[in-house]
Amino acid sequence: MKPMDTRKVLAGALAALAISGLSGQTLAQESRFDKIADLPFTENRPTKETAQTLRDELLFQRATQAYLWALPLINTLGMKDGSERVFGAGYNVLPIWKKRLDAKTLVTTPNSDVIYAMSYVDLGKDGPIVFEAPPNLQGILLDFWQRPIPVDGGKFFGDVGLPGPDGGEGGKFLLLPPGYKGEVPAEYYVYRSGTNNVFIFLRSFYQDPKNLTPAVALVEQSKIYPLGGKATAKQMQFPDASGVPANMLPVSDSSAFDQLKRLVDSEGPHLADPDWLGMLASIGIVNGQPFKPDAKTRTILDRAAKTAYKMSRVVGFEEVVSGRSFRVYPDRRWVNPLADLTPSNPTAALDLSWRNIAGSYLDLDSRIWFFTDYYSISPGMVSLVPGKGAKYGIAFTDSAGAPLSGGSNYRLKLPANIPAGNFWSVTLYEAENASGLANGQPFPSLGSRDNPAQDADGSTDLYLGPKAPKGKTGNWLATVPGKGYFAILRLYGPTEAALNNTWKPGDIEKVK
Repeated sequence: MKPMDTRKVLAGALAALAISGLSGQTLAQESRFDKIADLPFTENRPTKETAQTLRDELLFQRATQAYLWALPLINTLGMKDGSERVFGAGYNVLPIWKKRLDAKTLVTTPNSDVIYAMSYVDLGKDGPIVFEAPPNLQGILLDFWQRPIPVDGGKFFGDVGLPGPDGGEGGKFLLLPPGYKGEVPAEYYVYRSGTNNVFIFLRSFYQDPKNLTPAVALVEQSKIYPLGGKATAKQMQFPDASGVPANMLPVSDSSAFDQLKRLVDSEGPHLADPDWLGMLASIGIVNGQPFKPDAKTRTILDRAAKTAYKMSRVVGFEEVVSGRSFRVYPDRRWVNPLADLTPSNPTAALDLSWRNIAGSYLDLDSRIWFFTDYYSISPGMVSLVPGKGAKYGIAFTDSAGAPLSGGSNYRLKLPANIPAGNFWSVTLYEAENASGLANGQPFPSLGSRDNPAQDADGSTDLYLGPKAPKGKTGNWLATVPGKGYFAILRLYGPTEAALNNTWKPGDIEKVK
């Protein structure tokens, strides 16, 4: 058997791994696996060419799995780096989408129907940080794995506002770095982060889409400064992020590993357990050591990131993950990774750091599913107390199970008495990257505050398609031929009928 050309084997391996699914590709995949498994040995030792091919394959596989494991970090780093490139960096910089968030901001599944603000602070650089929130502001304080940060006392995790320890009254929230042993002043709500880097995600609610000023002014009452340094802190900056092009999506090339290297240097050993720090070390990412991959290594890392990103797109559109159905309702196509979170089953199968509660292990695929197309989660977001939190349903397909297509026409029926005490909305997202669908409308969303027309029985029909049906413009969300998309139904302040699933939306049905 002749030694195989290393470049040809590697190219074949990389190309094959980018193919999702075995259906229709079985022979090609078997051939790809056979080529690797049957690489020649001489006298029970790998040939020089075989050894190099397998070294390259090992680097590729380890980098691919490291990317998927680190997806929550890569998701957060995409938002941080994208924001700071455009709006600046520092604990005092809090971009606010003052005219709502439209499709010019590329970020995973944003909500166009609230006022957003996002900031990123480094407790390792600046020490403990104080966040002062006014009354009625809603927010989540997350570490860079996007785990809700636990609050001293054990009753709260991450939430600020109505579902948080302040109960919507506002106050001073103290963010402490991992292992902090210093004195803790009594007048603060104390959040102990698992990482030095912290993501501050804030929301405020408006009543009238034509008057956003009160909601924006509420966010602008926020203050962020180092503990003990309020008098000398940098002045807060609130750049208007609305309408400003900014790419805050997870990166899908080798620069993802450069991002991870900077984070490893910033975080040290508490970023992950020794096994996964060892995995990062195996691809050259070690705390305090240079990360300078040569051209060949850089190429393999680039292909690994691109392949892992595509793999996440496969996992992220599944209805069944880790053997669990994500369907919210057995007879509907709407999905949610916490679909079984109901008043009768308040713990469900997963905690909010994506660990399987019964088995005490990380549900890696469920975490990949979530951070492929979403970000941020907290107890308040999944609250089972009527009138608090929100209920979400995600639709990747129509009622027949076919992916939603931008060139087709659909109808979504929402039965009467939509159980949302605050508001409801339906928003469309790009299938490619989960950012808001650039459909030519001001916002890719439509909801209760837009006052869509109701049918005689109180139900609401929404229409999705390239053109509005005659007389239905007020109930229409535009789609783009040639672009796949998905939809999210949000019920803010869900009432009992939403929480116990007695009210159910219709599926998205294809119409002529």
